[in-house]
Amino acid sequence: MTLYEYKILSEDDQWDTVFSIDKFLDIIIEGNSKYVLYAIDKFFVEVEWNIEKDEIVGKGEFKCGDTLDRYSYVPKEI
Repeated sequence: MTLYEYKILSEDDQWDTVFSIDKFLDIIIEGNSKYVLYAIDKFFVEVEWNIEKDEIVGKGEFKCGDTLDRYSYVPKEI
């Protein structure tokens, strides 16, 4: 599936795709938000959860860029 094919799906079908044919990659926790990264073929979907309310507040799709780069953080040596 391409990013274009994903974007033309209905909102419900997009969510079904994320949670059924995806590949979980990583989680980042920042404050009260948890960001969960999934891979679908050649693009990524990031789902944002509100930790306090335990509910999804949004999602974003991308192939590259700053959003993806934050998952490749390498700590500096002390």
